[in-house]
Amino acid sequence: MENLRRLLFATFVFVVAALLFAWWRHGQGGYGALNLLKGEKPGAVTITPPKKPKIAPDELPLLTRLNDEFSKISAAVQPSVVSITTKKNVRHGQPNWQPFKGTGAAAEQMEPSLGSGVIISKEGHVVTNYHVVEGVQAADIELSTNDNKTYPSLILGFNKERDIALLKIDSPRMDFAALSFGNSDDARVGQIVLAVGNPFGLSGTVTQGIISARDRHLSDSQYDYLQTDTVINPGNSGGPLVNIRGEVIGINVALYRGDATVRSWQGVGLAVPSNEARLVVEDIQAKLKESAKQISGVTSLTGRGYLGLGVSSEAVEIDPVWGTSRRGALVTDIGDNSPAAEAGLRQGDVVTKFQGMAFRSPADLLQIIRTQPPGSEVKLEVIRNKQKGDIIARLGARPDAGP
Repeated sequence: MENLRRLLFATFVFVVAALLFAWWRHGQGGYGALNLLKGEKPGAVTITPPKKPKIAPDELPLLTRLNDEFSKISAAVQPSVVSITTKKNVRHGQPNWQPFKGTGAAAEQMEPSLGSGVIISKEGHVVTNYHVVEGVQAADIELSTNDNKTYPSLILGFNKERDIALLKIDSPRMDFAALSFGNSDDARVGQIVLAVGNPFGLSGTVTQGIISARDRHLSDSQYDYLQTDTVINPGNSGGPLVNIRGEVIGINVALYRGDATVRSWQGVGLAVPSNEARLVVEDIQAKLKESAKQISGVTSLTGRGYLGLGVSSEAVEIDPVWGTSRRGALVTDIGDNSPAAEAGLRQGDVVTKFQGMAFRSPADLLQIIRTQPPGSEVKLEVIRNKQKGDIIARLGARPDAGP
């Protein structure tokens, strides 16, 4: 009798455990004994998806419109962006590492390199970074448009220190989709921008962000850059940074170079302001007009005017009693052995006119200096120690300055 009770108890415990296990399997999405007890067959479970999304488009009209607007801008810009493929000779390894090459220099190998560019004319003129085509013959450059057509190109000219080059698609077409330059001086921190390019060979890539910062320290010996948090990676170099109107306000120069060991996005992208890029293009056009012919070689445009002075980014308001312009530029730094130092300019001077002309802002003054040819003698109207006077300076050639 005792053995029977033990057997019945063990059976009861086993049945309860089996039912509990089956219930657990059913809760995990499995198909257990409870389903079989209900008479259901494997595969007979009904799946009923929701009939509509959690949030309807008309419930978020602003986000829905913004979503459409970003897509509209991207579609308008992409046809004007090209992928640039070049072939460069690259040295690998160290001397003597290639025993069959002898004991000379490291082996030299032809390797492809990627970049981007933006079409700025219906005739197919393309702006890109100089470093994208540096040391490359025109015959080793291929431009691919957004419709997957490939063209040869011509190198019309470049400015090495500003890292801008002008190419020409070698094609009789006169209907290329082009973008216009916007005024980069109007760019403000926080404004929405898009970067379009060919990162890692993925052509037509669009990333969105904002203008993160502008260079607050202005100097005629170091160029300014727009800073953006749009995702910019190798291959984006030379592609456009555009505003919400689809205007080019910058030419991307890829990664911030503060850490040479990091080759991925760090949240800090730099772009050459469009006003600077446009000046380079205009200079190249002037050179081409002077030569009166189309060239496929290289016209180097280095060596713009340089004084070697730094100025405050904020204009100084000038009292009308001085009888000069209403705004001036406060000199904050003078380069050692620079033309400015030789001319006698000092920290604390306020420049009010250049060659007798007023200017709107300190940035405009620096821009005017950069456009003057080296060797030019210029006159600056200066206020110093509550006295107004003129300083004559001779412009030097600009030193090479990178980001």
